[in-house]
Amino acid sequence: MIRFGIDLGGTKTEIVALGDQGQVLLRRRVATAPAYEGVVRGIAGLVAAARAELGAGGSVGVGIPGSISPSTGLVRGANSTWLNGGRLGEDLAAALGQPVRLSNDANCLAMSEAADGAGAGFGTVFAVILGTGVGAGIVRDGRIVEGRNRVAGEWGHNPLPWMTAAEFPGPACWCGHRGCIETFLCGPALAAAADGPGARDASGLPGRADAAAVGALARHAGQLARALAHVVNLLDPDCIVLGGGLSNMAHLYEAVPGLMARWVFADAVTTPLLRAAHGDSSGVFGAARLWD
Repeated sequence: MIRFGIDLGGTKTEIVALGDQGQVLLRRRVATAPAYEGVVRGIAGLVAAARAELGAGGSVGVGIPGSISPSTGLVRGANSTWLNGGRLGEDLAAALGQPVRLSNDANCLAMSEAADGAGAGFGTVFAVILGTGVGAGIVRDGRIVEGRNRVAGEWGHNPLPWMTAAEFPGPACWCGHRGCIETFLCGPALAAAADGPGARDASGLPGRADAAAVGALARHAGQLARALAHVVNLLDPDCIVLGGGLSNMAHLYEAVPGLMARWVFADAVTTPLLRAAHGDSSGVFGAARLWD
């Protein structure tokens, strides 16, 4: 049976179709409409076109930048704020004429990497998105851990641990709090730390040798180490996988594991820090696996 996966991002929406053996049958990307009704129409159109091209239907899983409240059935916590308050699962099911499974995009990343990516063979995988936003998902023994309130892994909206005096109380976050991990570790925050307010693109920083870039990267690595040490103290996963645009910065894998040791409540820290094997495709592959 074909498994369709959708990765609903803030700027792009991607669809993949996987065959019985996990082979990629089709992939497409389109711009994400910045409005709720446009998102529903866009996803419905992608699936309809994929069905027509392949001559067959299949299951549909969708990774979203938020979660579904178990109390109301509504989207909440999405940094694509136009999704919040919508009955996205129901509306997509109606538009597609079939049931749809939704999960947080970081959960989908974790699912994909645990299945056949960097986290394959590990019992508990903590998978992080470091990009425009910051989040995480947890997979244990091949299953997504969502939790009673379906917020397991919402690591980006905890406060940065062990803040320094210079960091406290931290920047204001779109969620309404201050000092969230996301406000320190996201790509725009890193760019702004090097190039000043308004800077958004951090991709070129690792190639620079100026003091502003070197200092910003060092502070960012230290903050990531503290944030991940907190996870190890709480969850002690078998591995940590980094995804998202900032996961391509090679120095993180060299610097962060050693920096974590100071903050982990153990005599030694052996937790592997791994780069996502599927890159920015992990989310869409994981969404396709939501029916596994």
